[in-house]
Amino acid sequence: MIDYDRFLSKAALKSQGSAIRKMGVMAVRMPDMISFAPGYPDPAVYAWEEFREIASELLTGRDGTVLQYGPTRGHKPLIEACLEILASRDIRATIEQVLITTGSQQGIDLIGRVLLDPGDVVLLELPAYTGAIAAFKNTGAALVGVRQEADGIDIEDLERVVARERAAGRTIRCLYLVPNFQNPTGLLLSLEKRKRLLDWASRANLLIVEDDPYGALYFEDTATSGDTRPLKADDGEGRVIYLSSFSKTLAPGFRVAWMVAPEPIASKLDLFKQTQDLMTPTLDQHVIYQAYRRGILTSRLPMLRKFYQEKRTVMQDELRAQLGDLITWPEPKGGFFLWATLPAHCSTDDMLPRAIEQRVIYVAGSAFFIDGTGANILRLSFSLPTKEKIVEGVQRLTRVVKEELAGHKAPVEI
Repeated sequence: MIDYDRFLSKAALKSQGSAIRKMGVMAVRMPDMISFAPGYPDPAVYAWEEFREIASELLTGRDGTVLQYGPTRGHKPLIEACLEILASRDIRATIEQVLITTGSQQGIDLIGRVLLDPGDVVLLELPAYTGAIAAFKNTGAALVGVRQEADGIDIEDLERVVARERAAGRTIRCLYLVPNFQNPTGLLLSLEKRKRLLDWASRANLLIVEDDPYGALYFEDTATSGDTRPLKADDGEGRVIYLSSFSKTLAPGFRVAWMVAPEPIASKLDLFKQTQDLMTPTLDQHVIYQAYRRGILTSRLPMLRKFYQEKRTVMQDELRAQLGDLITWPEPKGGFFLWATLPAHCSTDDMLPRAIEQRVIYVAGSAFFIDGTGANILRLSFSLPTKEKIVEGVQRLTRVVKEELAGHKAPVEI
């Protein structure tokens, strides 16, 4: 037997699979499974007819560039469209600052490779998006967590963490966060804290990586577009690297996202991207560009907000009906996720095998922490299942939770 481990890099040896991906694979293998695990958009709201029409026109062969290699930074008309989208969000950018990426995940990975050396510190919210955790870990960076509050990251704790790490002689490069309907908590960073974060970045002389895949999907019963104003919109010094995506609003299968960075950093991101994929898929970019130019994206946003808002409400109502005060969560004001906390003595990791037996899955909260906490929390995604499946899935999950509570009675205080 060949010991292949001896040929692997240190990064490869330390790498671990995504808990979310594992759950996604399981859902495919078990058709009767109700999955609250992956944050997938619902295919029922894809613009199928419009995409079919666009693809038919693009694949006539009249324009050979549709299937040709293209610039690493992206299809120029699409970059210009992104500049228009950015302007609608009050973000001023130039074409030299924008890169089209193969999904936001590639953007996060590129940022890690361009900004981080082994041992450097990257600051993350606790909890944090698992894709960012994995990407930054792969660089050999040190991941350091900062607590959250009901209105987003705890800035006082952020100050303490920075002071502690610098006193220990560590180099801090940046803070990564998802201000709008964060994955996994669904929290919305307050406008007051957004301003304070920019002041903090200036004083601390650090960069902020702002990941914004959900900002357009605010729920109109609890939030407005003004509540999701990007940090980048008020970034007068050029300290924010901004990422956004078409995956949640048009379709993830096209793998088209974009990022905005100060020009000196954007040029390095461009160089590193050349070694990864040479270019984001050309056909995908042409389809997305046409969808934007024809008004398909803009016209569908109100429908998408209402659609996912209704699913969120169904999940919340059923959880309250089935579990009452045994489960709590911050109400999502947008996005795809509900962050549910059970009594402290519960373990959502231990519950998972029993949940699978009941044909319902979720992502255990521990996957989103870098400090070993989150054992009694679970992330429930309401975006993919139908309303009927959400109700049935919560009922299945309730049986699992009550079994966990019956087997692990909380100690009685004397």
